[in-house]
Amino acid sequence: MEWDCWETLEHLADGLFAYAVQLAPARPPLDGFVPLRRQRDRPDGPPNVVFVDRAVGPAGLLQVLESGGGLLTAMVRTASPQTRAFHAFGVSDPEGFAAMGVVEALVHTHDVAAGLALPWAPPADLCDRALARLFPEAPGDTDRWPTLLWATGRAELPGHPRRTFERWHSAPLRNKEA
Repeated sequence: MEWDCWETLEHLADGLFAYAVQLAPARPPLDGFVPLRRQRDRPDGPPNVVFVDRAVGPAGLLQVLESGGGLLTAMVRTASPQTRAFHAFGVSDPEGFAAMGVVEALVHTHDVAAGLALPWAPPADLCDRALARLFPEAPGDTDRWPTLLWATGRAELPGHPRRTFERWHSAPLRNKEA
C-alpha cells in the first residue's frame, strides 16, 4: 500500500461512514453515491470525506473510527431488510453493507498490523460470515482468515490460483440459508 497507517485507518472510518450514509436517506440512491465531496490530503492519499485532525493523536483517530462503525451499525439495525442502496459493486441491502464494513475493517486492520509488524488475525466465524455474504464463490474447506485475504487479493491460498481483487458480491443473496 502507498498509504501510511493513519491514512489507512482514516480511509476505514470514511468507508464505514460512507456505507451508513448510503442507507440513511428516506429513499436511498440506487444509481450513485450520496453526493459528498471527496478530496485527498496528498496526491497518492485516499479520497475521503472524513479526515481526522492529526493533533488529536491515535486516540482521536480511533474515536472517529469507532464513530464510523457505530453509525454503520445503527443504520444496518434500523433500516428495513428490504432497503436497497447503491454501491459501486452493485446495489446492496443492509446486510451487504454490514458485511462490506466487516471486510473493510478486517483487511485494513490487517494492513495496519502488517505496517507495524504486529501479528493479528480475526475470529474465523466473522471471516466465514463475510466470505459467505460477499464471496460466495470462495472455497469453503480452507481456513477462513487466509481465505478472506485471498478473496481480497492480499494473499495466496494453497491449492488455488492467486486472485486479483476486482469486486465482491454486494447484491442481496437469493438463496440465503438461515
